[in-house]
Amino acid sequence: MQFDLTDLRLFVSTADEGNMTRAAQRQHLSLAAASARIKSLETQSGLSLFYREARGVRLTPPGEAFLYHARGVLRQAEQMRTDLQEYGGGLRGHLRVFANTTAVTDFLPEILPGFLAGNPKINIDLQEKPNPEIARGVLDGRADIGIVAGKVDTLGLESIHFSTDRLVLATAKNHRFARRKKIAFAETLDDDQVGMQSGSTLQTFLAQVTDALGKPLKLRIQLSSFDAMCRMIGAGVGVGIVPESAAQRNQAAMSITLIELTDPWSVRERYILVRKRSALPLYAESLIETLCAHYR
Repeated sequence: MQFDLTDLRLFVSTADEGNMTRAAQRQHLSLAAASARIKSLETQSGLSLFYREARGVRLTPPGEAFLYHARGVLRQAEQMRTDLQEYGGGLRGHLRVFANTTAVTDFLPEILPGFLAGNPKINIDLQEKPNPEIARGVLDGRADIGIVAGKVDTLGLESIHFSTDRLVLATAKNHRFARRKKIAFAETLDDDQVGMQSGSTLQTFLAQVTDALGKPLKLRIQLSSFDAMCRMIGAGVGVGIVPESAAQRNQAAMSITLIELTDPWSVRERYILVRKRSALPLYAESLIETLCAHYR
């Protein structure tokens, strides 16, 4: 069916008034124009929507169903208009953020509640993506802000450094590596490993490292959070590579030992990526400042 909001408003008014003449007046239409619009709706649906009677009109059963849906569409249209007016007036904002695994599961859950509480009209769509996809998403406009770590092709985007991320080896306290202060990642590959879920940024990165070494990870279990990884590692299921911040948070409770990795890639600088910082709305700039201030 082809109709516009004027058709729906006219139909609802006609149903409310029970009289097409008064409904036409409410919608600032001539009676002939209003009658033609209602007739067009009936022709397109192949159904009579009103009973025509001497004193006016009343809904047919199909007309009752049409009225229910027409009211719903008009409510949604009004809500859309209200929301867009708030965006246009700077009262509401929507931020799309692409970020890596560590950001999504480790530090953003700590930072975002305070930001959202202080900005009640701002909505955030946070999605976990691999580092290369984050940069592409910001470049092509699918994301307003990207958060990456390590060596990433930023595709010419503006990069804002805000912290340093270190990966460490976590083991149970009674593991043979537990007395070591430093270790190379390659030395751990004979042990069972506790890893992040397949497709996560960290696990994808480690798979690339092991491919280069020519020896795969012996993954015993894969999980969806660093806290869950630390629990499994502390229970002796295997060893695992985790961000230092997440490992330190769980060190005492999960009975794990942290060992520094000698591999250069274990130290990863974190960056916020944007297309053009000066063109960002104030609420986007506010989120960037919140992130930077948290680690300053």
